[in-house]
Amino acid sequence: MKMKKYLLGLACVLFISCGGDGKSNKKMTPQKSETKKDQSTSAKDGGYGFEDLAEGLGFQTYAWSKEKDGTYFGDPKAKKGGTLNYIHSLFPRTMRIIGQNSSQVLNSRTIASLCYESLLSQHPTTLDFIPKLATHWHISDDKMKFKFRINPDARWWDGMPVTAEDVVATWDLRMDETILSPFEQMTYGKFERPVAESKYIVSVKANTVNWRNFLYFATMKLHPDHILKELDGTAFLEEYAFSMIPGTGPYLIPEENIKNQESYTFERREDYWDKDSPFSQHMFNFDKIKVSVVKDNDALQFEKFKKGEQDIFNVNRSRRWIEETDFEATQKGWMKKQRIFSEKPAGTSGYYFNMREWPFNDKRIRYAFCYLYDREKMNREMYYNEYGMMNSLYSGTVYENPNNNKFKYNPEKAVQLLKEAGYTSRNSDGWLVHEKTGKVLSFTIITQKTSAYMITPVQQMLKEYGMDMQIQFIDYNTMIKNVNARNFNVCMLAYSGLIYPNPESSLRSTLADQDDNNNVWGFKSDRVDELLDEYDICFDQKRRIEIIQEIDGIFNEVHPIAFSIARNYSRMMWWDKFGYPDWMLSRYVGEYWDAFYYWWIDDEKVDRLDDAMQNEKQLPIMPIDMKYWPAYLLELAS
Repeated sequence: MKMKKYLLGLACVLFISCGGDGKSNKKMTPQKSETKKDQSTSAKDGGYGFEDLAEGLGFQTYAWSKEKDGTYFGDPKAKKGGTLNYIHSLFPRTMRIIGQNSSQVLNSRTIASLCYESLLSQHPTTLDFIPKLATHWHISDDKMKFKFRINPDARWWDGMPVTAEDVVATWDLRMDETILSPFEQMTYGKFERPVAESKYIVSVKANTVNWRNFLYFATMKLHPDHILKELDGTAFLEEYAFSMIPGTGPYLIPEENIKNQESYTFERREDYWDKDSPFSQHMFNFDKIKVSVVKDNDALQFEKFKKGEQDIFNVNRSRRWIEETDFEATQKGWMKKQRIFSEKPAGTSGYYFNMREWPFNDKRIRYAFCYLYDREKMNREMYYNEYGMMNSLYSGTVYENPNNNKFKYNPEKAVQLLKEAGYTSRNSDGWLVHEKTGKVLSFTIITQKTSAYMITPVQQMLKEYGMDMQIQFIDYNTMIKNVNARNFNVCMLAYSGLIYPNPESSLRSTLADQDDNNNVWGFKSDRVDELLDEYDICFDQKRRIEIIQEIDGIFNEVHPIAFSIARNYSRMMWWDKFGYPDWMLSRYVGEYWDAFYYWWIDDEKVDRLDDAMQNEKQLPIMPIDMKYWPAYLLELAS
């Protein structure tokens, strides 16, 4: 289906690419350009001088102050330059941030945040809306219509100005079913087609009242109309699978920096349009961020880190954290090692059942699996008691239902449930056999080789009681492809937590029978659908908490996941050559990729580290635990 093209606004503007013909160009080289003041648009229509009229027109903005905000948008001591090296376990399935295969964390957290921008962003500590591509915004009294004034200085990296037409084109793209991303249509289908009221003023009307409407539209990452107008959804998927459509963000990835399955390198834009604003000037400090790929070999990644080929290392394994991080570099302070606490939601991890197919279409089998999965024992014996038990989609937050079944190890209950399901005897190999069909209770889990150490103990736990769990090791991208196509029995996955829960994206019944969405399990519930409808239009946070708790309770009763374990901190190591804000990692993200945004290379530390390593000198040892944000909250409350 070809995306519709419209001529909106006061005039038709001919957009041309740097190639000069107005067509998409995958080989396009980003061009440095000087921002030229656009005098053709009146202040009332969003041009220069709009700031003086904004309040009278009903628009609002965020008033930045050094005293209130200066601490949380980087550090004034930050210096630009150098390269940050990071090794990841997989190469992106696509460099796109929209459309099929674009929903993995690597894309959403790095490529999307570093290369592309939205109309508004959110304050890193208060979550208040702050300007980004738009300077001002207006919300109607009925909360159904929103207007945004785009900054006339904003530029795509090919030098073209950002306009209202870009917002319209991005919405069109996200609503195009040929991009094979149903969640996009579910999310942005809540709006009528945006209207370019002028070159820099765009408006949009919601179809229904929803407390998240403004949040979702305001934070929608934008793409350029002058490229998209030449493409339908299918062409977009193909042309930009592994090349970058122009963005407005502080970094870009030139095509020559994309080495398929090997590495990709971000380069900081010297001509970034927002580089001098108080929201950006102390952030995005590295000249380059190189992400190298070492697949399915966490041990090799760690060895490369110890050799200095990687600058920071996210320590996922408890055994490594406890047993393998005490060596000369950490003992002498050359390499830092810390547990960094934040308020990041734990998210969801565990064994995801495909309830569409046998055997996990039977709740008794799902329950039996959970009662045989001895998480407490594994935490003691394998994870050094570093974790807590997850019992919810929203573990550790106010949204968790306190009455959820905790599913502690209970083989007696498991055996009883298996008998009720018809598995009353075993064959000569020791596997349970259904009393009527003679079918062996055998199923396959798909996972990566790096997860073997976690899965094989569970396999043995199930085997003891006659459940045959076969393990199929495949690479991550293939696993996700199978999951999205619903071609699996059970898989082991982890989803990041959200500050604002969005259960619609994974629990809406209409998604259960569609591919390529987050309803991995095939979950359906009429009551949950009703609650989702109420949640959407509820502006009372107390009631929203109650709604999510009820949804969580229903989900727990159905139990499409054998919940795993979680921790509320990041375990990080890094060579002592970086500067960073006092809080090191952000309040609500609190992960290694925060370093991409806030850290910088400290030349004095580099020299100090070189001298220490050459002359066997001791550097300061930092406390193992960093708890800035709890301390910050206590300070605010006092």
